[in-house]
Amino acid sequence: MKPAHKARPRSRKRDPNRQRIVDAARVHFFSHGFRSVTMDDLAEELGISKKTLYAHFPGKFDLLEAVLADKLAGVEAKLKEVTRAHPHDFPATLRELLAGTHRELDEIKPPFVRDMRQKAPDVFKLVERRRAAVIQRYFGKFFAEGQRAGMVRKDVPAKLIIEILLAMVQSIMNPPKMEELGMMPKEGFSGILKIVLEGALTSKGRKA
Repeated sequence: MKPAHKARPRSRKRDPNRQRIVDAARVHFFSHGFRSVTMDDLAEELGISKKTLYAHFPGKFDLLEAVLADKLAGVEAKLKEVTRAHPHDFPATLRELLAGTHRELDEIKPPFVRDMRQKAPDVFKLVERRRAAVIQRYFGKFFAEGQRAGMVRKDVPAKLIIEILLAMVQSIMNPPKMEELGMMPKEGFSGILKIVLEGALTSKGRKA
């Protein structure tokens, strides 16, 4: 008797409704906060049944996590694109990194920061972990390449520069601190990068 072959799991067909829901929620959440948007409102706007919506996302926090995962995936894809586009052109990479980061963070408005602080601190912890991994991966390569090009100082290890950047992001780029400072994420991260780069770049790097 021949041994039974294990059945291969069926690959799930991508459901366009899921991405439509995430896209619509993303627009509302980042602009107006997620507290004021109901699941029923989203279902009505998208012209889908509440049953379909809840089949994908049993609750608003499940949808919030999906929106944040979608945002982080987009940021990571952009960073990958930028670092690959100019592998040996440090100034061009730096300009695109700064411009791309500003565009990505500009999407997030004050009501979303407020709601994250008040209603979803545990969800933000997931964001922090993923964010740290992305910064280490892409900015680590960026600073190492800058050292090879003579544009980032070599008397401080690239790993330490990244740890300094991560520590500053961790301390400042969170909803309570952003509200306390009266700043938006794009302003906070822009200031952090300016301070880190001012200390990390050589005179050649600053001129470029």
